[in-house]
This record gives sequence, structure tokens and C-alpha cells, in this order.
Amino acid sequence: MTAMDERPVSTAHTLISEIEGHLLAESARAESRAAAETFAQRLDWLSPAERAEVERLYAEDHLTLTRQAWRHIAGRCLDVRGEYEDRYRMLRQRVLAGGLLAASGMVACVVVVLTAR
Repeated sequence: MTAMDERPVSTAHTLISEIEGHLLAESARAESRAAAETFAQRLDWLSPAERAEVERLYAEDHLTLTRQAWRHIAGRCLDVRGEYEDRYRMLRQRVLAGGLLAASGMVACVVVVLTAR
């Protein structure tokens, strides 16, 4: 299946995911810069050079913490996905076993009814 521009759908999804990733990263950078500016404004005794350095360091730390949080969340998502896949697999096996048991019970009933005639 292809999209309107004749690229495979999986390529289009990959492209969309990359764009979303870039937008999310830029949003995090802007958020870090804004938080750094807000923090540095409270330090009114700093010189302009000191304020710029504090803002730079704060923004770096904020962005590092954001990345760590994202990695933690992504790891947890993978864990939860694995747990749900395991549960789904077990449920599917139980349903299949129940279906086979029900089918064999019905076959046994049909055999009993036909042999009783």
C-alpha cells in the first residue's frame, strides 16, 4: 500500500515519527530555555555575562533531566507492552484451549446422540 506520494506507508509513518521527534525535541529545548530565563530573572544581582552562563547551565541541566525522564518513560512503556503481550498470549491460549474443549465436548455429545439411535 502506498501513500498519495507513492512512498510506502511505513516510510510515511517513519517520516511522520521523525518530524514528531524533532518537534518534541525543539519544544523541550524551548521549555528548558524558558525555565532557565525564569530562574535567572530571580537572580537580579548577576552581571549580564553571569546571567547568560547561569541560563546556559540551567537549560543544559533541565534538558538533561527531561531526556532522562523520557528514557525512563520509554523504558517503562516497553515493560508494560511486554507485560500486556504476555497476558494477551496467555489469554489467547486459554481461549483456544476452551474452544477446543467445547468443540470436543460437542463432538462427544453428537457421537453419544448418534450411537443412541
